[in-house]
Amino acid sequence: MITDPLRDLPTFADIEDAAQRIRGVTVHTPLLRYEVLDKAIGAPVWIKPETLQRTGSFKMRGAWNRISRIPDADKPKGVVAFSSGNHAQGVAESAKILGLKATIVMPSDAPRAKIESTKRRGAEVRLYDRVNESREAIAAELVAATGATTVRP
Repeated sequence: MITDPLRDLPTFADIEDAAQRIRGVTVHTPLLRYEVLDKAIGAPVWIKPETLQRTGSFKMRGAWNRISRIPDADKPKGVVAFSSGNHAQGVAESAKILGLKATIVMPSDAPRAKIESTKRRGAEVRLYDRVNESREAIAAELVAATGATTVRP
C-alpha cells in the first residue's frame, strides 16, 4: 500500500507549538557562523551546537515534545522507546523530569556509555540481540503488557 508521505508533515503551527513546549526544558542553542567552511565553499555556513543540550543531542527536543503531550490518565503507565543511544537518553531524561517510568529497548552491542547514561537518567534498559530479535516487537510486547506509550525516534 502506497501512502502519501506529505500527509503527516507538521504544519508551521505545529512547529510553533512544539517550540513553546520545549522552551525552558531544552537548551536554546545559538546559531554560530562557521567561517572556515564559509571560505572553503564560498557560502555562509551556520551550525547549531546541539551537543550543548542536557543529553548532548537534539533528540531531547523531540522526546520532550512527545512525552509532554501524553494525557494525564496515561502517564502512570510510563513510556517505552527503542534506540541505540541519543533518543534513549532524550526519552529517559524527559521521563525523569516528568516523573514517568521509562523502559528503553537497546541493542546489546550499543556503546556501554550510552547504555549507562540511559540508566543513570532513571530508565530501565531492556537489552536485545539485534541479529535475532526485533526491537519493535519487544517494544510492542512491553506496551501491550503495561499500556505504556511508545515514543518513536
